[in-house]
Amino acid sequence: MVVRGIGGRGVVAAASYEARRFGVRSAMPMRRALELCPQAICIPPRMQHYRQVSRQVFAIFHEFTPLVQGLSLDEAYLDVTASRLLKGDSVAIAKAIKSRIREVTGLTASVGVAPNRLVAKIASDVNKPDGLTIVTPDEVLAFLDPLSVRRLPGLGRKTGQKVEAAGIHTLGELRRASDAVLWPIFGRHTPRIRERAAGIDERPVTPDWEEKSLSAEETFDTDIADPARLHAELARLADRSCARLRAKRLVAGCVTVKIRRHDFATFTRQRSFAPHSNESRVVANLAHVLLDEWLRSQPGARLRLLGVGVSDLAPAEQLDLFEVPGRTPSTPLDEAIDRIRERFGQDAVRRASSIRR
Repeated sequence: MVVRGIGGRGVVAAASYEARRFGVRSAMPMRRALELCPQAICIPPRMQHYRQVSRQVFAIFHEFTPLVQGLSLDEAYLDVTASRLLKGDSVAIAKAIKSRIREVTGLTASVGVAPNRLVAKIASDVNKPDGLTIVTPDEVLAFLDPLSVRRLPGLGRKTGQKVEAAGIHTLGELRRASDAVLWPIFGRHTPRIRERAAGIDERPVTPDWEEKSLSAEETFDTDIADPARLHAELARLADRSCARLRAKRLVAGCVTVKIRRHDFATFTRQRSFAPHSNESRVVANLAHVLLDEWLRSQPGARLRLLGVGVSDLAPAEQLDLFEVPGRTPSTPLDEAIDRIRERFGQDAVRRASSIRR
């Protein structure tokens, strides 16, 4: 089974373990996924349902510790050091969390128990689905050394290829490799890479980790050159980004528009603004200006992708500090639209500016 994006140019959002055996993976173009696994059952994503279940899962995490650092809808770091007196040792806590998730949601969970974030992350990935992998401090090297270098979080596909081309295939080999081999690949980051291959990670679990930016983008089924259609798509993407801001009770002070031409050349245009806002109208208006400026320099350009991002984020509680006298806020309208969509679905109500003509 494959969860796919909408349209002919969609990408794989998630793949079942059965589909993964055929080489299907997240972010793969759907056409390629269906070439590898033509019998795959493709279903559209249900983001509203995913978010609801994610809230249930994170509520369970908080039953065991306040130190929860979310990585995505379904993944988080938990520091249970201070919970062990009340909840039992780390393994008992891990088993209890798995049991509670199954009880509340009906889902399985894979858990890694280890001395630090890095090793716990790797451990959680090696025995899916429904795994429980325990790595004690004195077992870290024995656990990591045989693993593929591709298991190291943050080591991208292209860098992984370079590492393997240098004759390094396991984390143990990476840990023991000389500077002469690693420096041409990693440069000044070589010592840090060697530490990570050895499972050394001093980063704490930070539950109040601050997001730096939010964005929404879409790859079109067919290239679009009509400026009116592009602006309608842009308005819809700006609305999505701002809805996420409001859901997280954040405001932004910078807008970025991402533009990808039919030939895959990619451009970004960015502008700061004041006061900070999470109003769809404010962000969309600035995004329209940025797109118009780019289109004037690229008349007739056909686009395959547009995106709208917001950054320079701050808590929405500070919004009053940024208000401008005489300005009429549209936030009540935004919040009403958000509530309607939460209850009836994302397509229940649309802004006129985002309707494709």
